[in-house]
Amino acid sequence: MALKAPGILTYMLSVILTVLALVTYFFGASIPYITGQEFWVLVVAQFVLVFGCIMRGL
Repeated sequence: MALKAPGILTYMLSVILTVLALVTYFFGASIPYITGQEFWVLVVAQFVLVFGCIMRGL
């Protein structure tokens, strides 16, 4: 299995989800759908990044 660099959109989606989860957790921001679910948002962000590295065209 060959890995490749993820596309810019996949990478940016992962970064944005990670930053939103961290801002919600550390600074107490109230962001709908993320507040109280920070762990799962981080898990989704990392899965997006991993699938972007594994699959072609993402």
